Amino acid sequence: MSRLFRPGVFLLCLVPLLWMVADGLTDGLGANPIETITRRTGDWTLRLLLITLSATPARWLFGWSWPLRLRRMLGLYAFFYACLHFLTYLVLDQFFDWGEIAADILKRPYITIGFAAFVMLIPLALTSSRAMMRRLGRRWSQLHQLVYVVATAGVFHYLWLVKADTRLPLLYAFILLLLLGARVWHQRVGLPVRSSVSP
Repeated sequence: MSRLFRPGVFLLCLVPLLWMVADGLTDGLGANPIETITRRTGDWTLRLLLITLSATPARWLFGWSWPLRLRRMLGLYAFFYACLHFLTYLVLDQFFDWGEIAADILKRPYITIGFAAFVMLIPLALTSSRAMMRRLGRRWSQLHQLVYVVATAGVFHYLWLVKADTRLPLLYAFILLLLLGARVWHQRVGLPVRSSVSP
């Protein structure tokens, strides 16, 4: 892997944030900027989660090892955008109205499942380091199986939120099904790992 590849991906993951900042400074967030920010941060959380989950199947199918080296960074970026997504709701939408927030979590299923997904992401982010991997041992792998639950909850959060055009959340759901199906297939049948040259 080229020395510039990992820093390049790191900077690339910041582009959605910089794009939102630029749009905010130039009145490019539309008539409802809070809704736009909420939607964009949620989209990028799901996209990065799905890209993270694709690293292992890419190894099985194409012999690519380099996505595995980026997986932790991409997972942490998914958590970063999830934090922005939650903070947009907490600060800009609800203005720290804890009573209203609690009512939303209890009464609105898409907020309930979205909040649950965010909470489950926290221990994954906190234990993402190699030191925590060594300390937890086999429990680390068991804990990080939660990422499948988080991704599934994120897809349902988006699907239940959208009232009209469901094409994008359904696309995310389809991609997630493919990724989960590849794992089930690998466990039952086994996929030969192809060799390939890393970038």
